[in-house]
Amino acid sequence: MQAYVYKSLRKDDTYVYLAARDDFARLPELLRTQLGGLQFVLEVVLTPERKLAREDAAVVRENLAARGFHLQFPPTPLDPMTEDWGTDA
Repeated sequence: MQAYVYKSLRKDDTYVYLAARDDFARLPELLRTQLGGLQFVLEVVLTPERKLAREDAAVVRENLAARGFHLQFPPTPLDPMTEDWGTDA
């Protein structure tokens, strides 16, 4: 499955994967407004073997097939108060 990746020019570290290049009509109007302009960054083939840095490729493929888009949010910051640092308390 082919995917076209765009970064939001308004929301840092937020990306949109589209099933068809420049098919922004797939995005709900409210989402398009919140993301602002979108800049093309990557064309990628999403095969079952494909690994993505921050997303599960299978989930991305499912969303592209069902909705025509997938939204990748910024990573959540680690909370030092709840993170397991590997120490035995």
